[in-house]
Amino acid sequence: MTAKISYSDVEVGTELPARTFPVTRATLVQYAGASGDFNPIHWNEKFAKEVGLPDVIAHGMFTMAEAIRVVTDWTGDPGAVLEYGVRFTKPVVVPNDDQGATIEVSAKVAAKLDDNTVRVDLTVTSAGQKVLGMSRAVVRLA
Repeated sequence: MTAKISYSDVEVGTELPARTFPVTRATLVQYAGASGDFNPIHWNEKFAKEVGLPDVIAHGMFTMAEAIRVVTDWTGDPGAVLEYGVRFTKPVVVPNDDQGATIEVSAKVAAKLDDNTVRVDLTVTSAGQKVLGMSRAVVRLA
């Protein structure tokens, strides 16, 4: 499969469609089962607060995975992502209610590189705070 976006069709500053991802406690339990990461800070409110967190927090790798979906949805090909890295700046706090939390992701083409690749910079926030810093992906386009 190849990216459905053509290198010649994008410019520096091209914005990808923004997305919002809901996160509930149930989502975190499902992710724990899939990832094998059963750290109690991700599901046990009492434990999370005892170690100084405001509440249960989402897994960092879950947050990363949700964020990169903006890029993979845009390209139409998860294999188009050649590199992806972030810095974890704040946790995604997930209250135990029907609403849970949301992860808001926007992204734009920050640089056109060689060999039909681009660097995409992502902005990832939750509850008005940046939760991932230096969130960047290098993507090969058609």
